[in-house]
Amino acid sequence: MSALDPRDTGVAPPADAPLPERTGGSVLDREHRALSIGIVSVVLLIAFEATAVGTAMPVAARELNGIPLYAFAFSAYFTTSLFAMVLSGQWSDRSGPLAPLTVGISAFAAGLLLSGTAGTMWLFVLGRAVQGLGGGLVIVALYVIVSRAYSETLRPAIMAAFAASWVVPSVVGPLASGTVTEHLGWRWVFVGIPVLVVFPLALALPAIRRTASGPTDPDAPVPPYDRRRIRLALGISAGAGLLQYAGQELRWLSLLPAVAGAALLVPAARGLLPRGTYRAARGLPSVVLLRGIAAGSFIAAESFVPLMLVTQRGLSPTLAGLSLAVGGATWAFGSYLQSRSWTEPYRERLVVIGMLLVAAAIAAAPSVLIASVPVWVVAVAWGLGCLGMGMVIASTSVLLLKLSAPEEAGANSAALQISDGLSNVLLLAAGGAAFAALGGGAVGHAPHTAASAGASSHPAAFAAVFLPMAGVAAAGAWVATRLGGPDRAEAPKSR
Repeated sequence: MSALDPRDTGVAPPADAPLPERTGGSVLDREHRALSIGIVSVVLLIAFEATAVGTAMPVAARELNGIPLYAFAFSAYFTTSLFAMVLSGQWSDRSGPLAPLTVGISAFAAGLLLSGTAGTMWLFVLGRAVQGLGGGLVIVALYVIVSRAYSETLRPAIMAAFAASWVVPSVVGPLASGTVTEHLGWRWVFVGIPVLVVFPLALALPAIRRTASGPTDPDAPVPPYDRRRIRLALGISAGAGLLQYAGQELRWLSLLPAVAGAALLVPAARGLLPRGTYRAARGLPSVVLLRGIAAGSFIAAESFVPLMLVTQRGLSPTLAGLSLAVGGATWAFGSYLQSRSWTEPYRERLVVIGMLLVAAAIAAAPSVLIASVPVWVVAVAWGLGCLGMGMVIASTSVLLLKLSAPEEAGANSAALQISDGLSNVLLLAAGGAAFAALGGGAVGHAPHTAASAGASSHPAAFAAVFLPMAGVAAAGAWVATRLGGPDRAEAPKSR
């Protein structure tokens, strides 16, 4: 509280008691400034790692003789983060987000150090798995902090700040990582980032301890961990990993891990997501479903854009990557747009428009497979798609917290992140399988020149990725019409 707050009775509240919700103020006012800068710095750190590590990964895999394990360096992070999200949700609801955030940042830094000092590829993969544990703990804890420390009117603004934190890393990260890798070595990309952890921890932790620590009701008995949900989290992580492994190669033997993965994943996902998610029930289930549809369709399509520009239009990898750079700025603008107070009555309509922009961008991208279409069409289309994503992703976060009771913020935030991450791996696996089935695997062997682009042309393989993803995004526009639902007291709980 500020010194002039009329609600200040002169008696300090317990350290773990949440403050009453405010209806005004700013994310950078005296009460929120340190907390906002601290948690946004955490997001900035994660964003820089995500954009920088991908650039150094090929060099690391070659030096460690680990090209056959290259995909696992990515999937290890994903699979462990799914489990950590569920654990963080329960941990945050029981005792507050301070502990999972601290442990998560520490694990994230430890994983970076382990990967950066690894002498074998398996140790490198282990480091990525530890990073995933930390990342999963952190992202859910941050959502719980937002739900406790910021009023409903301030949450769109802090979510917009989270999105803006990705702008600079998305442009600078690959360039900085490439320079460091070339002149100092790939290990410095990993071991240098943990030093940056000190600043956000020192700034944010005192503010979190003051505004968002402890259980929501200090006088209520602390509930035990839900062991069933923990088992389901293990099942969804293992199932996702098996499906990702099966999708790498189209062989009959791949059916075995695919079936095993589905057998683990389907019941686990049904148990961890809100009841009614798969039928787009109004309210919270549709919010969670839409998050997965938007993230999965967009990321699955975006993953193939640089490859398409390099192999089909002869662009250099650098130019192909720069064609997507404008998306960071438009994504941030879309998130900023939804944070304006005048848009609140039209939030659902804004989300529908956002999903239509995403669907149109994905559908327009493969038009460059026609030689007469200029390549800048992709940059324009993807900028509009990122604008839509900025409106959709931030809005689903705001709506989730609005529809969640305080004691369920952790579990529901975990469900939102699970939907996001799970759809990424499923749609990427489906798109990758379709791409490989139509001969797309051969395009990677072509030289990166305009002359060779035509010889390595596989337009049908790329179309088999983009057009179905555009259809998925268009379906998301319908789901966006069902976001309005029951009050938070009536919001459906997870199974």
